[in-house]
Amino acid sequence: MKLTPKQEGFCLAYLETGCASEAYRRVYDAVRMQPKTVQNKASLLLKDERIQAYLEALRKPVVENAQLTLAGHLRELEALRDKAKEEGKYAPAIQAEVARGKAAGLYAERAKVDGELRICWEEE
Repeated sequence: MKLTPKQEGFCLAYLETGCASEAYRRVYDAVRMQPKTVQNKASLLLKDERIQAYLEALRKPVVENAQLTLAGHLRELEALRDKAKEEGKYAPAIQAEVARGKAAGLYAERAKVDGELRICWEEE
């Protein structure tokens, strides 16, 4: 089944904002709706199998491109590491290996965030 133009718009807004409630407000007439009503309607849209399939189809090329880019990046860092190691330059070799680990997600970056962290679904 095909999506309506509003459902397609919801999907695009959801990918842009990462927030189903905000996406719903951008596409549907929600001016007079209570926040909880918007949340419920947005949640129902996200549970719709057609919406899920469309979101997956929109995300697929982006994910594939990112994976190819990551794979190429890791190969390049590996080549730099190996070249540095062959030349007996162990500090650059280690730096390249650490960079590979970071790119692959093996190291967690920690950051202190000032202020309150809000979850999209929670509205005041």
